[in-house]
Amino acid sequence: MIPVKTEAEIARMREACRIAANVLAGLRAAVREGVTTYELDQLGRDLMMEEGATSACYNYRVGSRRFPAYTCISVNDEVVHGIGSPRRVLRNGDLVSLDVAVSYQGFIGDNACTVPVGEIDPRAEKLLRVTEEALQIGIDQARSGNRVGDISNAVQRHVERNGFSVVREFVGHGVGRSMHEEPQIPNFGRRGSGPRLKPGMTLAIEPMVNMGSAAVRVLDDGWTVVTRDHQPSAHFEHTVLITANEPEILTIPAPRAVGAG
Repeated sequence: MIPVKTEAEIARMREACRIAANVLAGLRAAVREGVTTYELDQLGRDLMMEEGATSACYNYRVGSRRFPAYTCISVNDEVVHGIGSPRRVLRNGDLVSLDVAVSYQGFIGDNACTVPVGEIDPRAEKLLRVTEEALQIGIDQARSGNRVGDISNAVQRHVERNGFSVVREFVGHGVGRSMHEEPQIPNFGRRGSGPRLKPGMTLAIEPMVNMGSAAVRVLDDGWTVVTRDHQPSAHFEHTVLITANEPEILTIPAPRAVGAG
């Protein structure tokens, strides 16, 4: 069952997503050579606290495992779910994926982006550009009456047309009162397949794109996903509201609205 939000719930989603976007913008501005991924994670925690929100990632439970960081910070061949470490120092040429999910007044805002550290090579620049383009192309298919497969297929076609590959094991998802709701939103699939989209649904659309093979594996920490061929990966994500008209991106940085919260 795919949750359809009421107007009151959508208003709270907007606030959670605004906060998530502000935190992501703050992290993005702090990425530079010499910074550790632990410092970025702690900054993310502080920015959430300033907004009165908490991390939806910290202590997120899968079986007996709990995620130990406030944000997901993944570098180079790390695809998603990287854990900030004081030993991981950013270097010129790195690609850093920042994934921020916050909880605020009972709702989740979720977004991500990949940013370069200093100068990166042209192939890496293309990877970032194509992945961000794929996100926007997928969002354009997030319209009432379309199906989930229309989003999936649009992302896949753009990525593969440009010589890259989409990760198969990890997908986008519905988001709202919990971080992972129905439906699952793969970054590959057939047009016209999957559940039909309706106004009031809120989706986290998130292409995860590898420079080389689509194959990934999980490190011994039980969380960090890396490419099997050790080539770089990129990740971009927005939380999107299905409306009767154009899709609305909710994860846009903005000041707190007067009287909000």
